[in-house]
Amino acid sequence: MLNAMGLAPTTGLFVFIAAVLAISAGTISYAIAWIGRKLNRQEEPKRSGLARWTRRDVLGMAGGGVACIVWGGFLEPYRLEVTRTRIVSPKLRGARRPVRIVHISDLHCDPKTRNELKLPPLIASLSADLIVYTGDSINSPEGLANFRRCLTEIAKIAPTFVSRGNWDTYFGPIDYFGDTGATELHGANHRLDIAGAHLWVAGAGIMDARMLHPAAKVLDSALEGIPEEDFKVFLYHSPDLIYSLVDRGVDLHCAGHTHGGQVAMPFYGALVTASQYGKRFEAGLYREHNTHLYVNRGIGMEGRAPRVRFWCRPEVSLIEIAPAGSPATD
Repeated sequence: MLNAMGLAPTTGLFVFIAAVLAISAGTISYAIAWIGRKLNRQEEPKRSGLARWTRRDVLGMAGGGVACIVWGGFLEPYRLEVTRTRIVSPKLRGARRPVRIVHISDLHCDPKTRNELKLPPLIASLSADLIVYTGDSINSPEGLANFRRCLTEIAKIAPTFVSRGNWDTYFGPIDYFGDTGATELHGANHRLDIAGAHLWVAGAGIMDARMLHPAAKVLDSALEGIPEEDFKVFLYHSPDLIYSLVDRGVDLHCAGHTHGGQVAMPFYGALVTASQYGKRFEAGLYREHNTHLYVNRGIGMEGRAPRVRFWCRPEVSLIEIAPAGSPATD
């Protein structure tokens, strides 16, 4: 599937699975041939040294492929990882300590629970001052109950703000956030007073299945009334909005959408990011001029592909905003 944001993340998943299955097919062919010879009491054919090594290599790679499938399908998707990031800003005037923001994204809930039950207590253990969620809630309407139950528990921990992702447009007028305790942001902002300082959280949701960027008037409305000298957190599902937010003086843009590739390779990273900027903003912390961007790898797995994560654990991001020049930054 192609969309306005680039290649869909399903591409990377299918490339990974196709490669593993192709290698594993070698094991099956060798096993069938070996069983056939044993049943017919045939002797092993004589092979050159190169042929013997080739067979061993193929069998070894096939075994590794099976291990990758087991790991990516049944183990890694359940291994939540907490990543910790610190940003220092002179705008957080008067703060007695860093402000702690927990950022999650892309739950992609299915009817069967995965991480929804252990996510709230994990977030509670991080002593968050603020929780933000950047969209893509369910893979099908049958996963809605799991999502709402999880978000309701999360919103009891700390003030929680959310914005819609592209998957939140696919199933019609569904109430994702009502009565959960979370506040949806689309062209709006809120001021929060935390630890003797204040900051603002604003946001815009994806309201169109074609994933068009929000109109300028929506972005301007979201940031309206915020003093230039105050710290601004902005929620938008995709990192592709980053340069529009740089132009508007946003200090921290929280995004998801890429899943960190969902399938990644050692030393290379994401195979596919679904971003118009390719791998430039695939996962983690970036800085463009005076704007920081954090791209969360997400909790769940993309709904059109097999449920696989490889070298890309589901992520809970803890972002600390520390005041410049204070003991908190030492």
